Amino acid sequence: MGVVAAPREIGFSRPEPDMLLIRLAGNWIIADGLPSAADIINEIRSTPGMKRVAFDTRDLTEWDSSLVTFLIKVGEDCSRNIIEMVQEGLPQGVTRLLVLATAVPEQKDARKEVTRPPFLARIGTGAIRFGASAAEMLSFIGEACTACLQLLRGRARFRRVDLTLLIQQCGAEALPIVSLISALVGLILAFVGAVQLRMFGAQIYVANLVAIGMAREMGAMMTAVIMAGRTGAAFAAQLGTMQVNEEIDALKTMGISPMEFLVLPRMLALIFMLPLLCLYAVVMGILGGALVGVTMLDIAPLEYFYQTRDAIQMMDFVVGLIKSAIFGVLVALSGCLRGMQCGRSASAVGDAATSAVVTGIVAIVVSDGLLTVIYDLLGI
Repeated sequence: MGVVAAPREIGFSRPEPDMLLIRLAGNWIIADGLPSAADIINEIRSTPGMKRVAFDTRDLTEWDSSLVTFLIKVGEDCSRNIIEMVQEGLPQGVTRLLVLATAVPEQKDARKEVTRPPFLARIGTGAIRFGASAAEMLSFIGEACTACLQLLRGRARFRRVDLTLLIQQCGAEALPIVSLISALVGLILAFVGAVQLRMFGAQIYVANLVAIGMAREMGAMMTAVIMAGRTGAAFAAQLGTMQVNEEIDALKTMGISPMEFLVLPRMLALIFMLPLLCLYAVVMGILGGALVGVTMLDIAPLEYFYQTRDAIQMMDFVVGLIKSAIFGVLVALSGCLRGMQCGRSASAVGDAATSAVVTGIVAIVVSDGLLTVIYDLLGI
C-alpha cells in the first residue's frame, strides 16, 4: 500500500507485527509544498497493536526543513498514542535537527491567549496604580523638601558650577523661544480684544487688556508651559539616561544623595529664572499688543504707553511673579520625578520625557486655577 505525491513518495510496510515501516523517497523540499502528515497519522491510528514506527530513507534524494516539520508532527502523534518512533533510518542531519527541536520543551501555557480582565478588575488595578504613583510622588516631594532644608543649613552637596550651567540653560538659552511665544500671545490678545472693542469705539482699552492679561496670567502661564516642554523634558531625559547608565546608583554607592546633587540644582535654577523670564515675557507681550494697537487701531505709541502704565499696578506684577515661582518648582519636580522613575531601557527615556511634559502642564493648569481662586478670595 502506498500514497504517491510527486515528486515525493510515502510507502508503508509491516516487517514485524508491532512495527510500521515508512518509506520516504523523492524530493522533500519546501519548493514542492509542505508535506501533509495526515496520511501517516491515519495509517498509524488504523493499525492495531502498533508499538513502533521506523523509517526507510535510502531513496530520499533531497530534503530540507519541511521534512523535519513533517517528522515532528508524526512524533507528537506517536507520543500521544504511546508509540515509539525509531530514528535510526533517518539521515544524520535530520536526526540532529530533531534532537535540537525537541531539546527544550515548549513552556506550559506559552500560547495562552490574553484575556481582557473584567471591568471592576480594571478599575481596581487602576486605583492600585494610582495609589502607588501618588505615594511615590509624595515621597519624592518629601525628599525634595529635605534637600531644601539641607541647603538652608548649608549642608547640601552639589557642585556650584552645575547650578551656574543650569541657570544659563534655563535662562539665557530660553530667551529666543520665550520672546517669540510671548510676543505672539500679546499680539493675539490685542487682536481678539480689538475685534470686540472696535464695535464700541473703545480701541484704546486694548492696552489695558494686554497689560493686565500678560502681567497677571498669560506671562507666567505661557512661560511655564514653554519651560515644561523645553526644560522639564530635558531634565527627565538627562536623569533618565543617568538611570539607564546606572550613574544614579553609583552616586548612592558613594554616599551622595541624588536629590541634593541632581534635583536640587535644577529646582533652584528654575525658581531663580522663571520669575525673570516671566517679567521678560510680560514686556514682550505688551510690545506684541502695541504692534497691533499702533498698526491696526491707529493708536499713537506714546498714548498706548500711557494707557498701559495707568492700567497695571505693582500688585499685578507680584501676582504673576508668585505664580511663576510656583510654576518653576512644579516644572522642576515633574521633570526630575519622571527622570528618577525612568526604567532601564532607551524607550523608557522617551516615555519619561513625554510623561514629564504632561505632568508639568497638568500641574501648571491646576495650580493656576487654585491660585486664581485664592487671589480672588484675598481680593488681590
